[in-house]
Amino acid sequence: MTTQTVGPSARLRRLNIALIVVCQSMQGLAFGGIALFLPLIRGDLGISPSQAGLIAAAGTFTYALMQIPSGYLSDRFDPKRLFVAGLLGTNLLSITFALLDSYGWLLANQAVSGIFRSLVFAPGLMLISRQFREDRRATAMGLYVAGGFSSNILLNALGPALVGPLGWRWLLILFAASGLLVLLAFAKLGAPAPRKAGAKPPTWTEARELLAHRAVWLAGFIQFVRLAVVTGMAFWLPSLIVEDKGHSLAVAGAVVAIGAAVTAPSNFLGGWVSDRLGRPLAVVGLSLGMLAVTIFLIPWVDALPALIAVIAVNSIFLQLYFGPLFAVPLRYVGTANPGLVTGFGNFCANLGGVAFSFGLGAFKDATGSFDAGLWALSGMCAAALAVTWLISRLPKP
Repeated sequence: MTTQTVGPSARLRRLNIALIVVCQSMQGLAFGGIALFLPLIRGDLGISPSQAGLIAAAGTFTYALMQIPSGYLSDRFDPKRLFVAGLLGTNLLSITFALLDSYGWLLANQAVSGIFRSLVFAPGLMLISRQFREDRRATAMGLYVAGGFSSNILLNALGPALVGPLGWRWLLILFAASGLLVLLAFAKLGAPAPRKAGAKPPTWTEARELLAHRAVWLAGFIQFVRLAVVTGMAFWLPSLIVEDKGHSLAVAGAVVAIGAAVTAPSNFLGGWVSDRLGRPLAVVGLSLGMLAVTIFLIPWVDALPALIAVIAVNSIFLQLYFGPLFAVPLRYVGTANPGLVTGFGNFCANLGGVAFSFGLGAFKDATGSFDAGLWALSGMCAAALAVTWLISRLPKP
């Protein structure tokens, strides 16, 4: 009788996957902390909802502008170096955010933070994708982003209890310091990700041809809607529950934690289903349809049990299609230079994030509630569903 053992390469691959996911999840704590504690931050600094929206929009805007350069650099250089540099800058800026009192400096802090966060996304996706087979690309991408939502479970479950004795500033410092410790482990133990043999970074002519493909642009519109929904809901949901629905911050934290608890596994599940069935567009279309319905219902639901149910269903589909959506354009343009195509998709996504991290605050200022902004998001999900059908009609290479 023989026993099967796990070889060094398999153990190294699993260690790499774990460290990449944990690094991603730790940097998600700081951004999620700003959203959760936003009512407290606004009270301390005396800023309006529109001004608070600008804090989110400043970082998201620079993050969006850097997506294509970040993707190109990921195709040209070792993604591990970019990933480490991005996480280092992001965590250090999270510490300084907690030390600032000036609204102008907070805007500047988040604008610079967006540049460093851009060096985390595309390089991180390439790092984890290279730990899986080509036909498991959507699974890998879904697992990567699941880490960020897993950390939100911990944040929203414990944050409201800890913010009383520690305060939001010390909590943000604690999150960032923990992220630096995990990053040190990855920098020491994580493996680099050299380019495939024979692969070359694209020339500017080749890059223009890649980015001119119709599937890339149509998927870019869906990406715009995807992160408009994710960022808008993540940044403003605690405030909506506290200010529009009349519940406490502890209740808001619990509701958001429940949402994060169902979102985290759905990231992986969506990629796995997409890879198993070979139908990423079906996963994308189903998700967008459910998001349109649940977001439309939120303004009408006030009772806490019903509100939790609607948000939980919404959260299942919030990122279910993350991996499949990033995999869709690669089916049309190939996988020789995935960093550039991924960077373009996330650039479009973050334009949506900029628009609705600020836009929902502006709707709140103008109308006194988040209802109109939520209905606008619901309509955009319906439009993205129509675009999904258009992609399905494109000839396959």
